[in-house]
Amino acid sequence: MPISRLTIRSGAKIVEMTSTRFNMWSLLSLVLVLSVLISPSITLPNGAPESVCSTMLPFHGGGIPPLTTTSPFRITPVTSVVGSGQVLQVEIESFPANVVFKGFMLQARNRFPPYQVVGHFELVDESAIKLINCGGESNTATHTNTQPKKELTLEWIAPTDFKGEIVFNGTIAQDYDKFWVGLQSTPVKIVESGQSPTSVVGISTTRRPPMTTTVPSYVAPTSARAATFDPIYEGCGETKGCFGFPEGCVETRNCRAVVATIVQGERYIFEMKSGYNRPAYIAVGLSNDAKMGNDSVLECVPEQGTIKAYASWTSAGPYGVSRSGIPQNFFQLRQHSYEDGVIYCQVERDALSIVAKEKFDLVNEKYHLLLATGSSADSVHVSYHDIGRHVSGSPLALAEVGPVKGSSKLLLRLHGAFMLVAWIGTASLGILLARYFRQTWVGNQLCGKDQWFAWHRFLMVITWLLTIAGFVVIFVDIGGWSQIDNPHPILGVVTTVLCFLQPIGAFFRPHPGTKRRPLFNWLHWLGGNIAHIVAIVAIFFAVKLPKADLPEWLDFILVAFVAFHVFMHLIFSILSWIQIGGCVSERRNGQRVTSFPMADMTPSRNSMSSGDRKQDAAFSGFRKVMLFFYILIIVAFVIALVVIAVLAPIEDTVESIKKQIMN
Repeated sequence: MPISRLTIRSGAKIVEMTSTRFNMWSLLSLVLVLSVLISPSITLPNGAPESVCSTMLPFHGGGIPPLTTTSPFRITPVTSVVGSGQVLQVEIESFPANVVFKGFMLQARNRFPPYQVVGHFELVDESAIKLINCGGESNTATHTNTQPKKELTLEWIAPTDFKGEIVFNGTIAQDYDKFWVGLQSTPVKIVESGQSPTSVVGISTTRRPPMTTTVPSYVAPTSARAATFDPIYEGCGETKGCFGFPEGCVETRNCRAVVATIVQGERYIFEMKSGYNRPAYIAVGLSNDAKMGNDSVLECVPEQGTIKAYASWTSAGPYGVSRSGIPQNFFQLRQHSYEDGVIYCQVERDALSIVAKEKFDLVNEKYHLLLATGSSADSVHVSYHDIGRHVSGSPLALAEVGPVKGSSKLLLRLHGAFMLVAWIGTASLGILLARYFRQTWVGNQLCGKDQWFAWHRFLMVITWLLTIAGFVVIFVDIGGWSQIDNPHPILGVVTTVLCFLQPIGAFFRPHPGTKRRPLFNWLHWLGGNIAHIVAIVAIFFAVKLPKADLPEWLDFILVAFVAFHVFMHLIFSILSWIQIGGCVSERRNGQRVTSFPMADMTPSRNSMSSGDRKQDAAFSGFRKVMLFFYILIIVAFVIALVVIAVLAPIEDTVESIKKQIMN
């Protein structure tokens, strides 16, 4: 019989058998070789055996080692906290999404020694999942076939006799010789059933398919500062990006509003929460320029005791937000709750969408996050974000997990500091000197001018410079005219215009003694006082601005300043009327030496009598003492107000300092 050659191929291996004849031994040898060489193509088709419960290490090909490279697969629990005895969904998925896996083995283990397997799985898909016993009934899940899979959802029941943190530990096989051992999920906290954290997202007492839209009520702590646990902050900076206001609130877990971005493969999830001042909505927008206008927004709005999600679009010039003409099919409300004025929602958005003819590609593009919450909303749009608004400082790739910082408020803080120093400090003092100290420090000049005039001019120049600087920096910060629903911007513009015109009018003032001089004096006095009053009113309205983060009790400090300022004017005015009424010798001169003279605001030294030139007016010593007292109190007011404005929100800053000291 001629020599025959039989070649058997399996993968990259080739076996050659050469024989002069087929006898029984040759046939047996062939069967043995086939069984060895073909077996690698079958990757444990019936799942992992119980013999590898402890190591989770597949016995592939007599000892193929697991890969140590970064795995393209993720094990993702849909929430970070679960009540004992309740159901938690766990997802195995690939990233990128086009990578498939054929086999898996999954357990929930205590995060800390002795790392025992806890809980058990429910059999939700017998065609893809089977359960085995690893020291406990059905506490380990594995595959039933080697069909390619891109994602898989399992249901795990938390144990009733264990409280603490667990992680899901798994082995995932992409192919026979490509597998990863020891893949871990983010930690999950198991708490006592019935406690408020058990009502968080992703938890249900009944079996449910993925992507459900309703969960039990999310119960928020009654006091954010007193809360020791709030599930929305779990995983911030580790498994999801978190962004809230006021700045730094994520670290202290005390946000007025917060949004977390969660990326699971090609699923982009926005988790939002706000309970500050019983908001009527919370919304997150995607912006290309960190400014309101031309932004795609997702809103969560309480309606009839439940939460509804809407998509809207912001417009600029004038600012507005509307749902009209905006598609409502590129997102899905996954989970939500509304209780005790706290809005909670989890919205999944398509990775690619077209909104108002603009393309939003969450995979390849970066966006600024705009977070806003307000006290009113209606059936067609949400209203102005009067509770608060914050913008991320730089555009973000949502799949990147890390700290999210807000945009700088340096210019805003400078604006507030400049205006407070100008109109609480220098303007108040400058007006007081011009009105009541014209005949004080007689015979003592500064730079060739009377003391009162030299100091008045210096203080008002400082006021002018600070006001113009404050106007410029806030204009740069906003990037145009403000659209807020508050009188503060209009009052600020009026103040700036009047302040700008004052030195121009003073430069062209008529000479003393001319017939137009009294008219100038009246206009100069009126313009300065109106500017001062309008500026103070504008500061009161600034307290109501959400962006300023100023405490409401700041109004009491401002009221105290106004009362003190008026009181001091009253004291100095009484002194002036006493002098004018004839109680002192200056009456015979027929002029109000300590009050504001409309006939001549800055009389020359020669226009005064020789007696006036040689001595101060009556009560000069008392006026100097009162002036010193006035300066001390005004400086204290200015320092307190500037500190509160610059460190706003001051309560959170103080709390943070206390924690740092204690640590």
